[in-house]
Amino acid sequence: MARRIDQHEFATRLREHRGLIVKVAGIYASTLEDRLDLEQEISVQMWRAFGSYDESKAKFSTWLYRIALNVAISQRRRRRDDARVEPLEAHHLADLAQDADGEPDERLTALYRFIAALDALNRALILLYLEDRSYAEIAEILGISETNVATKINRIKQKLRGQMTAADMLTRA
Repeated sequence: MARRIDQHEFATRLREHRGLIVKVAGIYASTLEDRLDLEQEISVQMWRAFGSYDESKAKFSTWLYRIALNVAISQRRRRRDDARVEPLEAHHLADLAQDADGEPDERLTALYRFIAALDALNRALILLYLEDRSYAEIAEILGISETNVATKINRIKQKLRGQMTAADMLTRA
């Protein structure tokens, strides 16, 4: 049974977890307009489901990640006309991937490109992993087993190591 929605509580939780919504939208949308649309759609779906949120079943952040990722993945599926979604435009990569001296950091740029090339589920796994979520929490959010989480993350790490090693060899040649 759905509980009565407290608008003040909803607004407070939305403010407190805005960063989570922004991160998910940033991973799954390629343009500023798409990111803003996705953030809004996540917020709308959060409002629709808020009355059924049960603190005894999941932490709020876990519940919200589940909604945010489902909305993002669903929206991505509807937009199949994109060949692949990149979380940032290429010119942003150069700005983000700089070392302390302001010089481009080729390894960081390669990491961003690697993450951008992942499919929706693996992108969600890496997002949650980089957020220091436990395997148990990742499994709960994504609806897969902890063993599956561990296996997929290890495979992603191995693939990343291989790509980073290959990139290092090319820059040294």
